Amino acid sequence: MPTISIGDIQLNYVERGSGPVLLLVHGFPLDHTMWKYQLDTLAESARLIAPDLRGFGHSGVTEGTVSMEQYARDLAALLDALKVDEPIILCGLSMGGYIAWQFWRKHAKRIAKLILCDTKAVADAAEAAATRLKTAERVKQTGTEALTELMMGKLFAPGTSQERPADVEAMRQVILRTPPRGAAAALRGMAQRPDSTSLLRSINVPTQVIVGQHDVISPPDEMRGIAEAIPDARFVEIAGAGHMAPLEKPDDVNAVIRAFLSR
Repeated sequence: MPTISIGDIQLNYVERGSGPVLLLVHGFPLDHTMWKYQLDTLAESARLIAPDLRGFGHSGVTEGTVSMEQYARDLAALLDALKVDEPIILCGLSMGGYIAWQFWRKHAKRIAKLILCDTKAVADAAEAAATRLKTAERVKQTGTEALTELMMGKLFAPGTSQERPADVEAMRQVILRTPPRGAAAALRGMAQRPDSTSLLRSINVPTQVIVGQHDVISPPDEMRGIAEAIPDARFVEIAGAGHMAPLEKPDDVNAVIRAFLSR
């Protein structure tokens, strides 16, 4: 992976294909490899850019708290460094969606289309935010194995472990390799992220909303509500998938993305 310096951090990223820029923003606590099946097959339709966010994968780590706005600034700086001047298609999953809201707040003119996968617009309730902060301290002290215990059962649909055991294990290994300080900083940032519900009606670009049928973190009804609030949004539920729909059912998700790109 190439590395590029943006301000105070080095970001690793993958770039493939040509055409309109499709920026793929991974979820927590993962890295760019969660997009492996999109990187393998969509390069014929777009110029794909998939970074490791600060604190994840092989990118640099920041102590303390990293806000969703900071991640959005990093993405804008990455596009600048790669000399991407045209409006892009921004695709974010889970925490990548939280970052997408902040990118829209600050850099709306840089977005031509949005793809929102398995994410939320609401802020954490007080109890959920407190749990994130406690988890951040646990991870900082004992490592990211704690995240595999807390999250693996929630990331995938019941059948995925049997259908795609290698992919499930690969994501477990990614979590174990995630720098504890990076994961803790992201947890603190997610705990304090603003509610973005009121932002939805201001999104005036074509938007594709994708959710796994069995997603227990961002349930289909919640994501359908997001799609209904965005003026030009389409909603697709991916049968048999959980929170990691692009990895669990790549053929179905890629077909949706490919059709959306051609709109």
